[in-house]
Amino acid sequence: MAMTDWQGCEQRLTAGVRALGVRVSLAARATLIDYLRELTTWNATYNLTAVRDPQAMVTRHLLDSLAVLPFVAGTSIADVGSGAGLPGLVLAIARPKRSVTVIESSRKKAAFLRHACRRLALSNVTVIQQRVERYSPDGPFDTVICRAFAATGQAARAAGHLIAPGGRFLLMKGRRPQAELDDLPLDFRVVDTIALSVPQLDAERHLVILEPGLI
Repeated sequence: MAMTDWQGCEQRLTAGVRALGVRVSLAARATLIDYLRELTTWNATYNLTAVRDPQAMVTRHLLDSLAVLPFVAGTSIADVGSGAGLPGLVLAIARPKRSVTVIESSRKKAAFLRHACRRLALSNVTVIQQRVERYSPDGPFDTVICRAFAATGQAARAAGHLIAPGGRFLLMKGRRPQAELDDLPLDFRVVDTIALSVPQLDAERHLVILEPGLI
């Protein structure tokens, strides 16, 4: 079995962060690589992500998640359908002063999220193993975000109750999901649809920004 070039992963991450123009500390970048180590180990047994190559994980998981940092507002964040922690754990590592709740119904994925939080000492993360429709938090969140969770309208219906007044719902998408935007609940509106440029990724990425409570 070939040895993983973790130094190459670190260099790829550093170059990508520089290209994105976002602030990610040296300590946070080191923790992000440690997160990939844990994900790679668990992925061999539990199949948490279809991406197997750690170098590709840097681009398709870490940089893809970090690309949304400029649009994440407030101090409380909820990641709906977090899976292996994308983008929730990545955002929590990059912004340790923000409180991040990762919501995941799959038992094995939630187990990995709890394991990663312990191993990486992520004291700003809360793991919720539950379907989002049934989750009633103590208080709403400034930013709710999801990546590959559901179609836009379905996601808004399932998780809209989590968003604080004046908060925003961020949906990470591939191609611009125009047809999905026509299926929004009446109490949501599209603020913007932004084309993202993820370094080293030859694929379309868009971020849909929704606001609740506006008809």
